Amino acid sequence: SGARDLPVRTARHDLLTGQVRIGSFADDPHNPYARRGSGAALEPALLGTSLLAVGPPGSGKTARLVRPVVESLALQALAGQAAVLAVGGAGEPLGPDESYDVVVRIGDPASAHDFDLYGGTTDPDEAAGVLGEGLVGDVPGLDSRRAATVLAQLLGPYRTVHGHFPGVPALRELLDGDRAAVEALREALGSGGHTAMLRELDARTRQRGGPQDPGPVLADRIALLDRPAFAPFFATGPEARPFSLRSLEHLPLRVRIDLPERAHAEASRLLTRLVLAQFTAVAAARTDRSLFVCLVLDDATRAVTTETVRGVRRLRSANAGAVLTLRTLDDVPEHLHTALLGGVGCCMAFCGVTTWDGKRFADVWGKEWVETREVAQHAVFADQPFTRALHGLRKLVTGKAVTRDAVTVRRVERERWSASALAYELPAGHAVLSLTTVHGEHAPPLLVELDG
Repeated sequence: SGARDLPVRTARHDLLTGQVRIGSFADDPHNPYARRGSGAALEPALLGTSLLAVGPPGSGKTARLVRPVVESLALQALAGQAAVLAVGGAGEPLGPDESYDVVVRIGDPASAHDFDLYGGTTDPDEAAGVLGEGLVGDVPGLDSRRAATVLAQLLGPYRTVHGHFPGVPALRELLDGDRAAVEALREALGSGGHTAMLRELDARTRQRGGPQDPGPVLADRIALLDRPAFAPFFATGPEARPFSLRSLEHLPLRVRIDLPERAHAEASRLLTRLVLAQFTAVAAARTDRSLFVCLVLDDATRAVTTETVRGVRRLRSANAGAVLTLRTLDDVPEHLHTALLGGVGCCMAFCGVTTWDGKRFADVWGKEWVETREVAQHAVFADQPFTRALHGLRKLVTGKAVTRDAVTVRRVERERWSASALAYELPAGHAVLSLTTVHGEHAPPLLVELDG
């Protein structure tokens, strides 16, 4: 009908195979001879193992990787084969609005859609688990399960009384322990005869103010969303118009979420973490997995937590995947570096990475057996007088002693890509890419010349 289209295409696509070309394998000694000059492309069979790309600003992560992947998934969504959720800062080049079915501009009053903080679920425990991971999943020393328990003790009673989960202002009052809000909720539960929920609220009241109470941290984090710029957003009442990630379960949608990174950086990181937690939970809980669902995070700084790493690992069996980009691996807690690099099937290191980032990639990509050829020159000592005389005459004329070449061929183990090679030998516009399919096939890290 032409009602849905992709008006702007910046990459070469093959809809029949679901591939998008991102470049070609360079003519480099690191690449096998048979691969040099052939095209490099990505497809759902690769993205289903998830992809992590690391590179400094300006290295081409958005223009040469994220944008082509989003376009490819959008084309497959038009064919009813996939659904895509792209998340980036406002004004990022992820394509025009006409390329998407739903565009959520958080913090923009002109946005036609809102964002559901609770992921479209009606279960208080499930909503509390995902919201707690988004709010305090990056806080060291704080167990997100304790945060989920605190939230469940408030979300369950509130939903029982009002029929929906609390908005941001109401949730902040309850987490702060506002006496009037808590007493009003307690009276409503008592008059309605909801004894079980009343016990939940009383348990929260007793635990508030303890030495390990995560309530104050949750209140401080939710306060980042209780700002005048976000007043029209995150509503939960009957007149709310939120977009829920559960729409991606069975609909081939193209969705883009714009975050206010410039004006509200901390709130944007919180929302990015929440989107990642909601996506992994929704994708794993799908019953109909015929559609390939992919999340593309243009900047996953401080969005990766212990629980989300576990969730990303489960995406492979759920016909889903995630594309995460980072400026440096230091944007992820150090204790998660090994788990994150081991949990994704595809890794990509752009030019300009630091040596310590290169060392982590070198450890992941491992070593390979190579043949080395060593040539040594040994002096020749003659036994016969006539031969010694000839050697002496030759040395007198040439100034060099008579020598013999000794060639030694050995098999040794060497890193496929060393940290210094990744940091200093990658030309501009290039990246090292390793691939793994959902069926277990894998390719070693190869140097790719990215399409400009």
